Amino acid sequence: MTRRALVTGGAKGIGLGTAQHLAAQGWQVDVLDTDAEALAALDGITGHLCDVSNEAAVAGVLETLALDRLDLLVNNAGRANPVTGQIEELALADWRAMLDSHLTGAFLVTRACVPALRAAKGSIVNIASTRALMSEPDTEAYAAAKGALTAFTHALAVSLGPDIRANAILPGWIEVGALRPGGAAAELTETDHAQHPAGRVGTARDVAETVAWLADAGFVTGTQVVVDGGMTRKMIYAD
Repeated sequence: MTRRALVTGGAKGIGLGTAQHLAAQGWQVDVLDTDAEALAALDGITGHLCDVSNEAAVAGVLETLALDRLDLLVNNAGRANPVTGQIEELALADWRAMLDSHLTGAFLVTRACVPALRAAKGSIVNIASTRALMSEPDTEAYAAAKGALTAFTHALAVSLGPDIRANAILPGWIEVGALRPGGAAAELTETDHAQHPAGRVGTARDVAETVAWLADAGFVTGTQVVVDGGMTRKMIYAD
């Protein structure tokens, strides 16, 4: 039986790389995204226009999909730019928008997909961030959202097991410029690569391969997998 996956935020960036990797492995892949242009450019992957932070929109697209089983849900949707400015100037609307994008969307889609996931004894992979563990200035909303998504993951693992597994991936620096409409790969320097113990900046494929591994790792649940080339293990001092 062909395995079925649903990837949110799957029309570009890490989500697209993940959807393409799964499709190449023979999965039937549906993606949800708010970017109509990027959805129209998909090849071999079925795209659906959907704002995952909108409860009615999620209900509508899940009704259209009519999933009787789902082997893998990848909650990847979210705002790409983590910087929201100094906290004393951070508007409540911007704070809420960041949490809605990364956290509420994951909740709404997960809630809607539980019956289909349970029928398949499937798994959930939430794409969080190393910013759940460490931060740069002026990223409070993003860090809070990704930290909460990580906690949401281990709560799901306890609540939904043993029928459904749930894990989080915490990517570090992942270059995805070429996986955006009209985008091109960033011009990375030797310094960019060398600061990673692995010797290079990450790619969407690095995350996608981890997603695929977690989909098959039957004794792994409730955990977080850091995919950052070792960056969070470095001790960094001022020169």
